[in-house]
Order: sequence, then C-alpha cells, then structure tokens
Amino acid sequence: MNVLVTGATGFVGGALAKRLQQMGMDVCATGRNLHKGKILEQQGVQFVAADLADTKKIKSLCAERDFVFHCGALSSPWGKYRDFYAANVIGTQNIVDGCLQHGVKRLIHVSTPSIYFNFRDRLLVKEDDPLPSAMVNSYAQTKLLAEKVVDRAFTAGLAVVTIRPRAIFGPGDQAILPRIIDALQQKRMPVIGAGKSIADLTYIDNVVDSLLLAQTSPRHTLGKKYNITNGEPVAMWPLIKTLCEELQLEYPKRQVSYGVALTAAIVVESLYKLLGITAEPKILPYSIALLHKNITLDISSAQRDLGYTPRVNIRDGLSHFITWWKNTHC
Repeated sequence: MNVLVTGATGFVGGALAKRLQQMGMDVCATGRNLHKGKILEQQGVQFVAADLADTKKIKSLCAERDFVFHCGALSSPWGKYRDFYAANVIGTQNIVDGCLQHGVKRLIHVSTPSIYFNFRDRLLVKEDDPLPSAMVNSYAQTKLLAEKVVDRAFTAGLAVVTIRPRAIFGPGDQAILPRIIDALQQKRMPVIGAGKSIADLTYIDNVVDSLLLAQTSPRHTLGKKYNITNGEPVAMWPLIKTLCEELQLEYPKRQVSYGVALTAAIVVESLYKLLGITAEPKILPYSIALLHKNITLDISSAQRDLGYTPRVNIRDGLSHFITWWKNTHC
C-alpha cells in the first residue's frame, strides 16, 4: 500500500509516518525541515522536501498513492495571515487537486478544534455545533477555510475523512506542554483566576490511531468531521503542578484575575501589531483564555463511526512525556 504523509517533519505527521512504516506500508513523507527529514530517512521512511504551497511538486507527490494523510499545516497562535493562508489554504488546495488528478482512494485530513474557540466556556462541543462568527486567530481562520476546500473536493468526488484532534501531547511535542514548561522556567506564568479550568488533551498515539481508523472507515463516514480527544477532561492547573513536581520547577505563586491577565495580553498583542514586531508575544489573549476557560469536546461520533477508543490514558501519556523530556532536555 502506497501512502503520502504531509507535515511529516511535524509532531503528528512524523509519528504517523513512522507507524505506517512499521506496519509495512510504502510511505512517502514530505515536509520542510531537512534535519527531521534526514532522521525519517534513517528510520527507513522515504522523505521528499517540499513546501505545501509548491503546487507542481505537491500535486506530483500525490501520483500513484493509494492514500494521502494531510497532516501538514502552519500551526501557531501568532504570525502573518499570508503565511497561514499559503500553507493551510493553498497547501490544502494543492493536496486535494493532486488527489483528484491522480485518483487517490482516500484523503485523511487533519483539521483543528481551534475553530470552536470563542473565549467562553464550551463543554462537550459537537462537530456540528454553531461556530463563532469570527475565528480566534489566523491559524483557526485558515484551517476553517481549508475545511471548505476539502468539502468542495468531496462534492467533486474525492473520498475524504477529517479529524479535529484537540491539544496533542506526548514524546516529541514541541507546542502544548513545552510552551507551559518554558513559561514556568522563566517564572512568567501566574495562576489565572481560580486555577480550576478543565480541558481535553489527546495523546499522540491516540491521534495516530484515529488517523488509521479514518483510513479504513465505512463509506458513511466520508465527507464528515470527527472530534478526537482522550475522552477524559483534566484539571489543567493540577496537571501543571505535576509537571512542576516531576521537572523540579517552581509552581506559580502569583495569582492573577482572568480579566487583568486578558487585558494585559490584549494590550501586548495590540502593541506588537502596531509596531510591526514579528516575534511572538510572551502572552496572547488566546493563550490566557486557554488556561482559564473550560473546553471539552464530544467524541461520541468518532467512537460510534470510526470505532475510536483512546488506548493511552492521560496519566500514562503524561508519564511518557515527562520521561522523554527528562531524557532530552534535562
């Protein structure tokens, strides 16, 4: 079986490419990070460096593939809209055009539940719940546009299944927990509000499982989107306390009201935009809200339609992450 994995030098794409290779599939992995691409090659995975916005190259990579897993994206809470649009919208358009042109059997597309975010508590959000009138940032906005690209491709005859995995963590994570650890190390993270927020996380192996299930799911799943989480909401601040204890970091002593923290973040973000500063601000409204608001997703559709069951629970997943972090960063 011949498969293409985009974003293979990223967290999800890399984990998926290695799993597929271990399963004996003929895997072509693509991404922009040449160093990580070299590591994939050393593990027996074919790697082709490519930018998602490179129309000719991306289309050609879809030739003779049975399945395409589109994990590639520009994922960040900060950046220029044109960069997000090139990677997430034009890149997805190139992928679906390549799939349609070369008769790919099925596209498995990785989207994001960031499109649900509206600075309010949202519990057990379903895939078809109303979306906010405005997206929280350029990443969410362009990923929603990418979903519309995929929807049009499905109407044109492409078999596709989309997953929306929430807050992915585990060994190799460079975003979710490492950002928290960095803020703790620099002693710039206060407890936001009462420190009682709950949220869904998803262990990386469970995300890969969901992608493989979407590859072989029944025909009635085609064209649909599926929330993916661990299905066990966690209290975020006790989790942060565990990180502090295990990594010998100081738990925040300061406690700041959500209103004060959010206002400060809005001011900082506005100044960065006004002054044209490209570096990511140390605090952003989105980041502050994520540590205060309760956000969980309903995964019953994925459980029912895809047969999805999280294999690795939060406790074990956190243990795996901490062991990896100690071995690679301490």
